[in-house]
Amino acid sequence: MATAILALNAGSSSVKFTLFHEARRIAHGQLEGLHTHPHFRATGADGAVLVDQTWPAPAPEGEDPHQGPVASLLEWVTSHLGDVPLLGVGHRVVHGGAEFAAPIRITPEILERLEALTPLAPLHQPASLGPIRALLALRPDLPQIACFDTAFHHTLPVTATRLPLPASYGAKGVRRYGFHGLSYEYIASCLPGLSPRLASGRTIVAHLGNGASLCAMAGARSIETTMGFSVLDGLVMGTRCGQIDPGVLLYMMRAEGLDAAGIEAVLYHQAGLLGLSGVSSDVRDLQDRAAGDEAAREALEMFTYRLVQQIGGMIPVLGGLDGLVFTAGIGEHDAAIRQAACARLSWLGVRLDAAANDAHAAVISTPDSAVEVRVIPTDEESMIRRHVADSLILA
Repeated sequence: MATAILALNAGSSSVKFTLFHEARRIAHGQLEGLHTHPHFRATGADGAVLVDQTWPAPAPEGEDPHQGPVASLLEWVTSHLGDVPLLGVGHRVVHGGAEFAAPIRITPEILERLEALTPLAPLHQPASLGPIRALLALRPDLPQIACFDTAFHHTLPVTATRLPLPASYGAKGVRRYGFHGLSYEYIASCLPGLSPRLASGRTIVAHLGNGASLCAMAGARSIETTMGFSVLDGLVMGTRCGQIDPGVLLYMMRAEGLDAAGIEAVLYHQAGLLGLSGVSSDVRDLQDRAAGDEAAREALEMFTYRLVQQIGGMIPVLGGLDGLVFTAGIGEHDAAIRQAACARLSWLGVRLDAAANDAHAAVISTPDSAVEVRVIPTDEESMIRRHVADSLILA
């Protein structure tokens, strides 16, 4: 019998969703403004608007803001599917800690263990778990599968996971985890069919979006990544700082009197491209301004500089480089960023095909390039769907 799967990706104030009938997308959309003016919108595979609904106000203070909107989503999904049963719901859960290395069916006990990880990701974990909790209350019989953004990086060697702190911190879970794992897992699953050389070789994948990171893969397995204990580490991002000297945080505390919440606001929401440029966190906006705006130009230069700097730091770990893959919003659609990065890597023998790059082709390196450079669109929702199907159909 044909079945459907719902994939959910929850943020701090929104829930993106994709509805699959077998492996085919039949609808996608989001619940947004959960804390202000809830809005539910869905479109079909052809782009036609299927539903556009708003609520006059969010849930009263103290009540779960996910409950009402998620109930409306579930009701609409059930109606839209008609006689097709909903097999289960898959969730992108940001943090699985050291314990969860694979997707798992959610029970009240599993939910408790995931809630206990909140101190490791205080901004993201509660948002990930909100729709899960709402669905457990609405439909306790509906299978839900947690798919972890940290799981793909469980193959990191111990030396790549440890932080140079007293052992007591490691015992509390303070270590490097890595994120964007569902995206990297999807890319790794594509490589055997696209390029056996990269699937079996030494490849760096650049997930470049508003959040950005790198993953060094040996034989399509993660052995190093730029995000560590949190999603703040590594590359310059839209509003996040990336790698920063901890002494700066001490300065913020001592010289400016900032507490943890104040520092968190700066590092997560006021830094990165927005902080550098003073005008925007969006690479497209900055490129439009770059010709006449020095701060915008310098922000883009730092984005590329840190990208290449950290690619360079991964090459010795891999023992060389066979391939470079660009993915996610900027990686897939921004030819200028790819060109600037590859130009700085020409010493490696990277040779870019300018026409292929401008056309966003699948392979953007020349035939004589020592490093194969590819553009592969990521698909975290499809990865979630696969995990739900594998967990429930093969169980």
